[in-house]
Amino acid sequence: MIMPITTNYEKEEPDAGAVNSHTPREIVRQLDDYIIGQSQAKRSVAIALRNRWRRRRVPPPLRDEIAPKNIIMIGPTGVGKTEIARRLAGLAQSPFLKVEASKFTEVGYVGRDVESIIRDLLELAINMVRGEEREMVREKAKILAEERILDLLVPPSSSRPGSAGAGVSPFFAWGAGGPTGGGKDISPAVADVTGLPDAAAGSKAGPLRPTDMATMARTAAETSTPVSATGSPGPGGFSESTREKFRKMLREGKLDEREVEVELEQQQSTPMFEMLSAGGMDGMESNLRDMFSKMFPRKTQKRKCKIREAREILQQSEAEKLIDHDRVIRLAIGRTEQAGIVFLDEIDKIASRAGSSGHGPEVSREGVQRDLLPIVEGSTVTTKHGMVHTDHILFIASGAFHVCKPSDLIPELQGRFPIRVELNSLGEEEFYRILTEPQNALLKQYVALMKTEGIDLLFTDEAIREVARLATEVNSRTENIGARRLHTVMERLLETLAFEASDLSEKKFEISADYVRQQLAEVVGDEDLSRFIL
Repeated sequence: MIMPITTNYEKEEPDAGAVNSHTPREIVRQLDDYIIGQSQAKRSVAIALRNRWRRRRVPPPLRDEIAPKNIIMIGPTGVGKTEIARRLAGLAQSPFLKVEASKFTEVGYVGRDVESIIRDLLELAINMVRGEEREMVREKAKILAEERILDLLVPPSSSRPGSAGAGVSPFFAWGAGGPTGGGKDISPAVADVTGLPDAAAGSKAGPLRPTDMATMARTAAETSTPVSATGSPGPGGFSESTREKFRKMLREGKLDEREVEVELEQQQSTPMFEMLSAGGMDGMESNLRDMFSKMFPRKTQKRKCKIREAREILQQSEAEKLIDHDRVIRLAIGRTEQAGIVFLDEIDKIASRAGSSGHGPEVSREGVQRDLLPIVEGSTVTTKHGMVHTDHILFIASGAFHVCKPSDLIPELQGRFPIRVELNSLGEEEFYRILTEPQNALLKQYVALMKTEGIDLLFTDEAIREVARLATEVNSRTENIGARRLHTVMERLLETLAFEASDLSEKKFEISADYVRQQLAEVVGDEDLSRFIL
């Protein structure tokens, strides 16, 4: 008798929306737009991504027991392994990091340790969450930035709440007598935008000059009396109507080319920290950077810029103030642990070759595998933002395995990649489809490039098939580098046209099969020459 298993499924957690909710069929369909063939690999990664979403909907007691099924993709170079990783980064909607396994070294050797993978993944998650939080407060930050710009353009009076005159631009601090004073205060006649030189009329833009301000002040003195910040006459300052008129001009873009002075945080140059990071001491680098930031606070500097640029700068500054950074770190750590994906490329480069004696660099290869093992199977990595558990991070590895086999990896690491997918070599028909079908097809790229020169580049179907045939022939006679061969063949084919395109009077150029053979026959026919050129 089969006993039914019942579970109480819950709704997604607040941050679970970060996990991709596409169905496997939808994921495969989107991958098909850029990658030709390799249906088994697409299905495997699509199922793995969907399982991330499914796991988040399982109740907590059982959820923690569901481990990700890591994938290892095996196939020759140029068949789409790295391209699948690139497209997954856009589909995942979660922290995704692609790293080269050959860049890491065993602990004790000069280089980066494997724990830096998790630190980098967390930084990506922090940037992702911070971007989302910044988008949530964008409208409020936009309003605050507008107020700060208005404070620079129209200094509020001291009686106005929260306006102590801080950040006031000197452009509007003059009286009618000029920058040195000696005249009447600028009165609300300035509020009459018809008195603002160039801005209201939309003539050529430039910084507000002292002569402009003096003219405006004289006009103000002749036509009205000073008013207070509340709109009634008072000792100095601008009326609210003045501020609103400037606000209207600001929103209409009439002041975008005017210059104001803003206060920015000065970027500190720390070459010593960069040297530590390059040397593989990421933990020491982050700790020293934090220590020095507390000992020596960042200085501010004043900078003159146009209002269009100042608006963006102040909007970013206000958004950072509105963001709860502790919440960002908390969400980022949770997202890294529950939805993080690491793509380990070139994993075959750290596998010990069959029959090796175990001396020299082979020891370092196995050392990297031993260091990777605890991270892949689940451990705790210390970062400057807190502890990160790797138990539920998905790892997807890939390698060509030309000189070694997956079985040459240490057995413990092999067991952590239960799903193995073999990618097929590409032939003439696949090359033809690669040239024509994807959204970023190679032919479409060259047509767009020639379009910038005013040339309509056309390819006949026979020419495309001839290119695919020649690329397949060169791959079979020399080193098989897969679809990357198409790049070298196309560059050789269009070399003459690319050089003479700007001088051609004829704006329509057709590539035929005969033209393809004419340009490539000599190189393809000479095997020794094709090894160096194609």
